[in-house]
Amino acid sequence: MRRPVAFVTAVVLFAEAVGIVLVNAVLATVADNQSMSLAGMDPDAMVTGTWVMGGVSGVLLVLCGLIPLLAGIRDRAPGRFGRIALIACAVVHGVLGALAVGLIGWAAFAFMMAVLALIVLTLVAFDRRAPQDTAAGPGGAPAAV
Repeated sequence: MRRPVAFVTAVVLFAEAVGIVLVNAVLATVADNQSMSLAGMDPDAMVTGTWVMGGVSGVLLVLCGLIPLLAGIRDRAPGRFGRIALIACAVVHGVLGALAVGLIGWAAFAFMMAVLALIVLTLVAFDRRAPQDTAAGPGGAPAAV
């Protein structure tokens, strides 16, 4: 069951990356068309910042999506860096989910929590324990304790 969960997690993170880039593209276009400014900031800076934010967020989500994809292909737990990256991604999804309740609504919260659950399930599905037969004594008998 761990390989399909890893593949689904990767696909969801890739789709989320595309969605984040598209949302930021729409925000940048609207800010550019209306010459929006925040606290007297240059409107071009707002547009550039929105494009950069969308690109960086998309790239980070794609990189986080590659980790469960590779784990699913190899049928092996992610390494130390991969686990840390997935934990950071899970924390960000938890915080954004909490913010989404008040700002967007319960549907956005449910989506963020579903992604969080997939990331956590991917992390715990690939256990890092040693194989069971290494604890056995000679001839396959249990080792004396």
